[in-house]
Amino acid sequence: MTQDAHRHHHDHTDESCGHTQTRTNSDEAGVKDPVCGMSVTPGPEAWSRDYGGETYYFCSEGCRTKFDADPYFYASGNAAKVEKAAAPGAQWTCPMHPEFVSDEPGACPICGMALEPMVPSDEPSEELTDFTRRLWISAVAAVPLVILTMGEAVGIPVRDWIGHQFAVYLEFLLATPIVLWAALPFFQRGVSSVVNRAPNMWTLISLGVGAAYLYSLVATFLPGVFPDQYRGIGGMVGTYFEAAVVIVTLIFVGQVLELRARERTGDAIKSLMNLAPKTARRILPDGSEYDAPLENIVAGDLLRVRPGDSVPVDGEVVEGRSSVDESMITGEPVPIEKTVGDRVTGGTINKNGTLAIRATDVGAETVLAQIVDMVAGARRSKAPIQGLADRVSEIFVPTVVGVAILAFVAWLVMGPSPAFVFAIAAAVSVLIIACPCALGLATPISITTAAGRGAQAGVLIKDAEALERMARVDTLVVDKTGTLTEGKPRLTEVIALKAGAEDDVLASAAALERGSEHPLADAIIGGAEERGLTMAKVLEFEAVTGKGVTGRVEDRSIALGNLGLMQSLGIETTDADDTADALRSEGKTAMYVALDGRLAGLVAVADPIKETTEAAIRELHRQGLRVIMATGDNQRTADAVAAKLGIDEVRAGVLPEDKKILVDELRDQGARIAMAGDGVNDAPALAAADVGIAMGTGADVAVDSAGLTLLAGDLSGIVRARILAKATLRNIKQNLFFAFFYNAVGVPIAAGALYPVFGLLLSPMVAAAAMSLSSVSVIGNALRLRRLKL
Repeated sequence: MTQDAHRHHHDHTDESCGHTQTRTNSDEAGVKDPVCGMSVTPGPEAWSRDYGGETYYFCSEGCRTKFDADPYFYASGNAAKVEKAAAPGAQWTCPMHPEFVSDEPGACPICGMALEPMVPSDEPSEELTDFTRRLWISAVAAVPLVILTMGEAVGIPVRDWIGHQFAVYLEFLLATPIVLWAALPFFQRGVSSVVNRAPNMWTLISLGVGAAYLYSLVATFLPGVFPDQYRGIGGMVGTYFEAAVVIVTLIFVGQVLELRARERTGDAIKSLMNLAPKTARRILPDGSEYDAPLENIVAGDLLRVRPGDSVPVDGEVVEGRSSVDESMITGEPVPIEKTVGDRVTGGTINKNGTLAIRATDVGAETVLAQIVDMVAGARRSKAPIQGLADRVSEIFVPTVVGVAILAFVAWLVMGPSPAFVFAIAAAVSVLIIACPCALGLATPISITTAAGRGAQAGVLIKDAEALERMARVDTLVVDKTGTLTEGKPRLTEVIALKAGAEDDVLASAAALERGSEHPLADAIIGGAEERGLTMAKVLEFEAVTGKGVTGRVEDRSIALGNLGLMQSLGIETTDADDTADALRSEGKTAMYVALDGRLAGLVAVADPIKETTEAAIRELHRQGLRVIMATGDNQRTADAVAAKLGIDEVRAGVLPEDKKILVDELRDQGARIAMAGDGVNDAPALAAADVGIAMGTGADVAVDSAGLTLLAGDLSGIVRARILAKATLRNIKQNLFFAFFYNAVGVPIAAGALYPVFGLLLSPMVAAAAMSLSSVSVIGNALRLRRLKL
């Protein structure tokens, strides 16, 4: 047996290793390759590596190289534990018709536009490479053709030097490869549009270029079919070979510029994808460290993040203290202090300290990966305003073909001699100048750019419809806790009706709250722990929705909640009502504590208002929005917060199901509503609102129910979202106006409307240049959104 045969004594092909090998049967099987899991026969000639006191054998040098890059990952068995999901194949979609998805690049069968990757990558565009090559070849042919046909006008009478007959044949030789090879993608898309009964820009381009070339072909080789008045020098009929080639060249110019510009609209997603480092510094159980490939990091791994490094994955700080710059994720410029127990997000930058983190979410589960998915999804969605362009496009191409036919007939009947030549020129010009590419691009190119710009500022757009609706809302409904406030309440007062019983009141309340999931529970429990109080076990715990909690602790009945709970239990609160009202007037939440059916005291909790909230509400008012606060807090506490912030209207004591009722009520009044919230109880209202806005710090169900997600989790994000939405809608309207105006003006001019007055008939070459520039202009206008200040 040869050495290679010995090394590859297997019976299957393993593509992951990049080679072919055979597997031994179970009787002959030796050890398993830790990288690919194949059976390997140990021996002095087998690929091997010593690590951690053990020898590992590999089926190929490729697997051994992978092992060397991350030995702990494979030796620890993590590679076998991690379920390697097959990476989904790359897919392409149409920017104008996102409902069409293909497993390979090509052209959209509906509009003929080039498909683009659903998730942008750094891979060069095959179509851009191909079209660039065809452009240069077309340009090389176009230059001598223009000199041949127009040289005399600039003092280069080439036709006189070589003879008119020879010049026409030379034009044919130069034009034919361009029309039949370089322009082949145009004709293929044009034929596809007819077969699919979806006339589009390529239908018009194919007709225009084809008509110019075929007319010239007949004029060159069968001049006898034309009347004598159509013939010129040497009995030859005028041709449009140079027009066909220059049209193709200019269309390629427009396509190349468009493809390059469309690639730039995905730059924001690419920059997000590049935030995560390629490696992560893994800390081994023995304390040693090394850089491991990011894809080999699994949940539970201990990682080192040094100053200046990007956080590789989502995790929890287990050691160290540092400030972390989260601006690339949240849009907030101020670094956030992180210490043990705090969560960190992959892609953020560690500033000045060293952290040890335990990985919690990796791969597609990280916040960064979900952001990329959401932005890519927004790029593929349609805004309602796109419907106008779609409806126009459906009838546009047949209308243009009709106008071209009318122009041809009108020139043929009423035009000066040679009327047929003028008729061909007018018809071709109409077909070329009216290509509806700019019309179709007007909306999706703006949405694509806006989605990327929003992601950079911490505003995630779920779909284009949400962005358009956000530009039109006039009423904003916000939750208090976690939206206006920090969402981290703190215990501020403990008041006992009996002197010296504060600890007893607090310990009882804290023991009861250990079974509660209410946001205020942590504040009460934390306050008890700071005082070193013991919290006994609770029996018969019961949560009373919207009122509080009850239970038994060491044979004592305990109740903690609002006035409604006390009244339902028949407990008198007169002695503490004034104190409770005073606390609420300060914006605090006061809760009654009852022991054995008698009021024992009060505990007060305050949730600090976020620093950005007041300025954000002022800006929202400046933008014309009415702000309504809907909260489960009592009226007095809610009024105190509203007065401080300048909120227009307060709905207090609102139960979770009431928030949706409020949204429905406002809609019945004609309001266009945006609802912002961060909890599970906000999800129904978020879904019911015209635009649901989830604060990124909140529950996943809230994020899923929302059209927009704010990663920073405060109202300043809503300000940014509103600015972005209005700018995007304005940009779309500008694009649509330009596209409609361009065609409204261009088509009549191309048909010859100015000829009777100014003697001006648009050349097909000028029409091609104008068509290409219209698309580039629309894209250029949309790209201005990348520089929008939020």
